[in-house]
Amino acid sequence: MHTSSPSDHTLASLVATHGDKQAFSQLVRRHQSAIRRFFLNLTAGNEALSDDLAQDTFLRAYTHMAQYRGAASFQTWLMRIAYNIFYDHKRKTLRSAPDGQQPPDKAETPQPHLRMDLYQALSLLRDEERTCITLQYIDGQTIEQISLITGIPVNTVKSHLKRGKEKLTTYLKQNGYDHTPR
Repeated sequence: MHTSSPSDHTLASLVATHGDKQAFSQLVRRHQSAIRRFFLNLTAGNEALSDDLAQDTFLRAYTHMAQYRGAASFQTWLMRIAYNIFYDHKRKTLRSAPDGQQPPDKAETPQPHLRMDLYQALSLLRDEERTCITLQYIDGQTIEQISLITGIPVNTVKSHLKRGKEKLTTYLKQNGYDHTPR
């Protein structure tokens, strides 16, 4: 007889009602790659910062698990927390920077050439554009899910995606990634 693993909703209920650490560990294992990838793209490849932000996300999820009602998927709820963690970090960084200047996110470890170009291209986008691009093109979220995660209206998400895609296309073409047939 095949036993299926419990759903995210079931695991979240176990964590919320009983503080079940094994159930929480399963949720972390299921979602840590997506959360870390989300942060890696938002921080332009800064692995240490991405790990710290992912850890903060799971800590906040654990302490607020009772607030998960199952109206959206667990991953959407978790991505909303990650989004808030990232923007909390950005606000703190801006407040501590001289003259309100935002310090650039830098990758701390060497990356392959294409990955560095992609991170460089992503770093040129406004935060909202980078978030929407990352959620749709890298994490595979729908426009409606992006709206739920970010709290940004659907039409504004579409605008951020359009502008972000145009900027990425321009940057990548200028750096030799034009894939038009010759």
